[in-house]
Amino acid sequence: MIISHKYKYVFVEYPRTGTTAVSNELCQNYSGKRILRKHSTYQEFLKIASPEEKKYFVFTSVRNPLDDAVSHYFKLRTDHRDRYTNRKKVRNGKRLAEYFDAYIFRYIQNHDVDFPTYFRRFYVIPHNTWSTISIKRYNHIMRFESLPEDFAHVLKLLGIDPVRPLPQRNVTGERKKEYWMYYTPEIIPRARRIFGPFMKQWGYEFPKEWGEQPISFWNQMEYKFFTLFRRVYWSVLREHI
Repeated sequence: MIISHKYKYVFVEYPRTGTTAVSNELCQNYSGKRILRKHSTYQEFLKIASPEEKKYFVFTSVRNPLDDAVSHYFKLRTDHRDRYTNRKKVRNGKRLAEYFDAYIFRYIQNHDVDFPTYFRRFYVIPHNTWSTISIKRYNHIMRFESLPEDFAHVLKLLGIDPVRPLPQRNVTGERKKEYWMYYTPEIIPRARRIFGPFMKQWGYEFPKEWGEQPISFWNQMEYKFFTLFRRVYWSVLREHI
């Protein structure tokens, strides 16, 4: 998480949405300072923030979950930046999500699984992210798909003159195709069920090549049901386990 007392903003970093590039740029050129952990939630910030800091401009970023799933797979498959083999980094991974990622990494490495196999095994319930618990508190949400332009817009909203265009950092290796091309016909129905409600909430659309298919009532109810339990974890338990 990044904060600036000079420009009165808070940037909430959500994984794989271009946060490395944005955070580095904020710290290098726009008086940003790191606070809490990299992927702390806005709720965690509110617990330590002063009354004045709670009024700061808050922004974050979001990404098409279809693309995010492919990116996550390749980060695990390629051991991105030695995240799962570097002993120091492995020792620092103490959270439940990090243990789960380490398990998935070993599974992919041991079985040499492709993306469809990975997706069928690890994407079972409707997708959601902890950014949802603070959606009404964000002053602006950037999209990964248009990050340079959206970041420039945030600077404009803050009354800051841009120093330079946003550099690209932390690029995932080995991907050779557009994200939607990794979804085989066999897993497209599951992708619709897993990602449909989240994509509707955040204004994303499925590839036109997949055709039109409305989100079912039961799919929406399933999404809301699991979100109730996730909110408890994200709001209460996440910072402890």
